[in-house]
Amino acid sequence: MAHIIPFKAVRPTRDKVSLVASRSYQSYTKEQVESRLRDNPFSFLHIINPGYRFAKDVVGKARYALVKNRYLEFKEDGIFIEDEKPTYYVYRIVNRDGDVFNGIIAAASAVDYEKDAIKKHEDTLAYKEIIFKEYLKAVGFNAEPVLLTYPDNASIAQIIAKVQKNRPEYAFTTTYRDTHYMWLVEDDQSIQKIQAEFEKMPLIYIADGHHRSASSFLLYEDLRSENPNHNSLEPYNYFMSYLIPESDLKIYEFNRLVKDLNGLSKEEFLIKLDAWYRIENRGKKAYKPSKQHHFSMYLDGEFYSLYLRKSLYKFETALDTLDAQLLYKTILNPILGISDLRHNDRIEYTNGKNDIVDVKSCVDSGDYKVGFGMVPATVEQMKQIADEGLTMPPKSTYVLPKLRSGVTIYEF
Repeated sequence: MAHIIPFKAVRPTRDKVSLVASRSYQSYTKEQVESRLRDNPFSFLHIINPGYRFAKDVVGKARYALVKNRYLEFKEDGIFIEDEKPTYYVYRIVNRDGDVFNGIIAAASAVDYEKDAIKKHEDTLAYKEIIFKEYLKAVGFNAEPVLLTYPDNASIAQIIAKVQKNRPEYAFTTTYRDTHYMWLVEDDQSIQKIQAEFEKMPLIYIADGHHRSASSFLLYEDLRSENPNHNSLEPYNYFMSYLIPESDLKIYEFNRLVKDLNGLSKEEFLIKLDAWYRIENRGKKAYKPSKQHHFSMYLDGEFYSLYLRKSLYKFETALDTLDAQLLYKTILNPILGISDLRHNDRIEYTNGKNDIVDVKSCVDSGDYKVGFGMVPATVEQMKQIADEGLTMPPKSTYVLPKLRSGVTIYEF
């Protein structure tokens, strides 16, 4: 049973939301951050980059304190308002490619995360969880929802469609050419129906945001242990999420780039590869695989197709069917000597939303020796891996939609 509840968001006023909303901080170049901080006094980047005015090098707890101060200033200046009653927020994104995402921003239960009613499919790094937990604890709010997905539900879809007939509270297009819309679900009957429909669901799945959800759970554990009057109703029992139906989720692959052939010559490498794959040289013509267990490879100015010799590979778990895992077990680890995908600086990743030609460009630049492309994982694969309690290799999925920070804020 999924406990997905409404909450009172702190959010920008309608006239300033397009100025406040920002992408994830890591997605900007240093120059882009500088220009936004210089030219847009309302950008949420001023909150998460709080030392811009006088202390650019501040880090750790001192930085967290400045983040909280900038956030309080935005509230004091009337840039942010807080809704008067707990609300669900219907959120729609139409991206530059014409993809449409419809979902609900709400609060998901940390207890559900603990009990595995919110299923995970990716490993997290403990030190990152702790750092972000300490950040959340210091600043007291969360501004970027975890992306969760649930089985398509006709009742929830009907409510979303009904709400979207009204004028949206927000409607803005970003410089990235994505258009965002948000509506408040304010009538009690719809709120109760949404909550009841989620409670019927035995499982929901994390699509994107494993570190954020893990950190929110650690925060819940900390604050619960520090509160002698804990009653399970406190805001820290939940974390902000954006829930979309499985049919709306869009998954791209991450392609792999490797800096060297692990001391092998090109011929030695291809001979070792031949043990696992049928290899066809495609020459200069770009090749992108269209089926599971088929890979593209770009090496020494030429494309290759690689078809797995299935008689040699054992499919024992859902994870074994995942192409990112298959590539690791047959090439990256045994041939190229990359055992630790998280920390080895010989491997890099480029998301498959970029064309396969992006792999070619990276290799042709001389920074990498070989590149591999694959087809995306499916929602069903992701769910099966999570249901079996297994975890994907890092950078197995590039998931859309990507939300903006600062549009809705959840205070702990």
